[in-house]
Amino acid sequence: ICGIQHLERAGNRLTLFDSLYFCIVTFSTVGFGDVTPKIWPSKLLVVIMICVALVVLPIQFEQLAYLWMERQKSGGNYSRHRAQTEKHVVLCVSSLKIDLLMDFLNEFYAHPRLQDYYVVILCPTEMDAQVRRVLQIPMWSQRVIYLQGSALKDQDLLRAKMDDAEACFILSSRCEVDRTAADHQTILRAWAVKDFAPNCPLYVQILKPENKFHIKFADHVVCEEEFKYAMLALNCICPATSTLITLLVHTSRGQESQQSSEQWQKMYGRCSGNEVYHINLEESTFFAEYEGKSFTYASFHAHKKFGVCLIGVRKEDNKNILLNPGPRYIMSSRDVCFYINITKEENSAFKKQEKHRKKRESKLSYHGTSRLPVHSIIASMGTVAIDLQDTGCRTSSGPTLALPSDGGREGRRPSIAPVLEVADSSSLQTCDLLSDQSEDETTPSDEEVSAGLEYAKGYPPYSPYIGSSPTFCHLLHEKVPFCCLRLDKGCQHNYYEDAKAYGFKNKLIIVAAETAGNGLYNFIVPLRAYYRPKKELNPIVLLLDNPPDMHFLDAICWFPMVYYMVGSIDNLDDLLRCGVTFAANMVVVDKESTMSAEEDYMADAKTIVNVQTLFRLFSSLSIITELTHPANMRFMQFRAKDCYSLALSKLEKKEREKGSNLAFMFRLPFAAGRVFSISMLDTLLYQSFVKDYMISITRLLLGLDTTPGSGFLCSMKITEEDLWIRTYARLYQKLCSSTGDIPIGVYRTESQKLTTSESQISISVEEWEDTKDTKEQISYRNNHRNSTSSDQSDHPLLRRKSMQWARRLSRRVPRHSGKTAEKINQQRMNLYRRSERQELAELVKNRMKHLGLSPAGYDEMNDHENTLSYILINPSPDTRLELNDIVYLIRPDPLAYVPNTAASRKGSFCNTVGQDAREETQL
Repeated sequence: ICGIQHLERAGNRLTLFDSLYFCIVTFSTVGFGDVTPKIWPSKLLVVIMICVALVVLPIQFEQLAYLWMERQKSGGNYSRHRAQTEKHVVLCVSSLKIDLLMDFLNEFYAHPRLQDYYVVILCPTEMDAQVRRVLQIPMWSQRVIYLQGSALKDQDLLRAKMDDAEACFILSSRCEVDRTAADHQTILRAWAVKDFAPNCPLYVQILKPENKFHIKFADHVVCEEEFKYAMLALNCICPATSTLITLLVHTSRGQESQQSSEQWQKMYGRCSGNEVYHINLEESTFFAEYEGKSFTYASFHAHKKFGVCLIGVRKEDNKNILLNPGPRYIMSSRDVCFYINITKEENSAFKKQEKHRKKRESKLSYHGTSRLPVHSIIASMGTVAIDLQDTGCRTSSGPTLALPSDGGREGRRPSIAPVLEVADSSSLQTCDLLSDQSEDETTPSDEEVSAGLEYAKGYPPYSPYIGSSPTFCHLLHEKVPFCCLRLDKGCQHNYYEDAKAYGFKNKLIIVAAETAGNGLYNFIVPLRAYYRPKKELNPIVLLLDNPPDMHFLDAICWFPMVYYMVGSIDNLDDLLRCGVTFAANMVVVDKESTMSAEEDYMADAKTIVNVQTLFRLFSSLSIITELTHPANMRFMQFRAKDCYSLALSKLEKKEREKGSNLAFMFRLPFAAGRVFSISMLDTLLYQSFVKDYMISITRLLLGLDTTPGSGFLCSMKITEEDLWIRTYARLYQKLCSSTGDIPIGVYRTESQKLTTSESQISISVEEWEDTKDTKEQISYRNNHRNSTSSDQSDHPLLRRKSMQWARRLSRRVPRHSGKTAEKINQQRMNLYRRSERQELAELVKNRMKHLGLSPAGYDEMNDHENTLSYILINPSPDTRLELNDIVYLIRPDPLAYVPNTAASRKGSFCNTVGQDAREETQL
């Protein structure tokens, strides 16, 4: 305005008001033309201002419009008309983080039938910058509505139209310093929603198990600490259970890394697309023909024909899901079948060919139990059904996978007994489902009787919190005095002060936690469940930063071989005293006091560094770690110069750019089951909106719930004696025909040529002196030119040359006496020979000697870095079995075939103990 008025002094001599009038008329694109610039400088200014306005003004108007709309949403209402015509769900949170939002949106909208749903976010805080940027993306801006408000106010619930919502998700803030206070806020929100909209389904996430009974009225509840400790416990006996569960509860198409050049990434990525689905038997193409036949028969033949894994059923008149009810269970037309597959049956290629298949089935018939029809249908995921006709009807060898005595005659492939349509008495005797569980308890050895190791079976008489599911467990006849639970201090009953003094037959399981929370009880129960063989029970040592309270000790004193010790993983002496050198697994639980940090992703810093120290000190130890943020998994067992890990990092970025929900799955620690984040299980709650059975199935797999007649998750290892089975399909048949077990996946470990850390290479000076060839000297010169600024420890040749210089310099110094000089030279050579690995080993052994512990059990050179492990969920039938494969099994409930008299006899211990249990339970 001022510029036009100033320049036009040489022309029309416009007033300030005329200049204002001209600018408004011009920039509003009206252009009356009654006022115009007369001289060229003012015309040039107008041209420049119009060009600038065409660029700047639209951006400014867009931002103003967006801010106005967001203000309207935050303080406005969700339209009543839209609520009645369109479907929506409400997400209630105390604070909205970008990771939580993206996990929810990606998982929720991964299901095709939810594409038309709206998501209304009700949060008491304003949007942060990251959330605002995401909600500006057109894909989300049309679906997600952010309302600033509180779930405790009816006005805000009315604005979100809670009474018309299809569901309400209430999530706790796990990064709060006081997790109990966060649970209290969640409870109040759940009460407020239930009071305002009684008919709205509630999906609630709670942190601590003792607060779960306050929200029993909710339709679906996920308790974080219950699931966390149960998964950590099963990781110790079924490797990578946490990875197995995480892959099952994430939605994926199985397309991850299919263009990779490495075979393990293709197989692992394809099998990760398997999920749990359900269908009524009478409506199913997969299972309809098995009506009136046994469950194991249906499971085996469905996998043989279609590549699907039938894992459980639910009767029409019963809400309880039964995982692998066993060969005695007869399939009914009204049963709901639960199966694992890449895609649900309704979307598979088989459904489209149903009419054609029915026409062909009329021409096919069964010719006895040993002649089976073979279908050459290729499943949508690429699974090929294989011919198993060469199966003679022979007596199985029991629950083991032993080679039949006449199986190798005349070079023929050993045959496997067929899976019978209906289990008869002879087949049930063959299965002998209780043989491996009860054999070692019915006839205890003299050593066990003298040592007082004869255990009873029953329900734990004490529970540290209300709402824990009763589980049949191995228990002691008398509870252990509290003084005997302390591992590192002797008492009047025993004088042991370290783990080695106890002389345990099995290796230890050590749990490092900050406090003995009530959730830790769920770590012990799955490891002491009645179906675990008594001879395979591992001693459990709880390494706690703070002493446990009496209520917790009351709960654990009935379990055999459970101890605690006050200490920290920061202290090497505490680790050695609690028996880390005799441990099979070391479980590191994320500390509550470090879960909140000024910088979000720094919450795991202390845990990661502590685990890295453990990894360097005890390289042969299997360490299982829980982290707060999944993104920090890349720092586990970190090697700065590992080219293979760098390649996997690039692969993760590519998968994330493609929109994968499982971009982190190719990280080696996660694939091997050595690390997981509980936030990855948030998708379990989100999936329950579409699959209301997922929480129940997951709890059964983890052992948190035990339903009579339902099986349990266990594993078996493929040895050299088992390789005669050859393929996964033959293993499936062998298990179904003998023990009634259902395999659901394979945990495979392969040798991998990974780069070895240079700091762990031990160099012998004598060997170097014997190999002074010219090629080595030339390579040294090249290395010296290319890496003169690098550290000597990173280049062995440079380090070797420095040893030669040191030897020459030592010859020029004044000579000492013969013995002294020889001693100095020997010490110098020993120091040169020592690698970082040897220095760490020497440190540990010195501390063990100082504590009076024998260093014999310290394996200093065994390392996992030359192997990689991964999971194949429901692999194709033609998958070849390899040595040391670990197969995940769902084994039938042993008590399902025990007469009532035996069951009542086994349960009598619980009743007698329960009569004396009168003490207070912590709320």
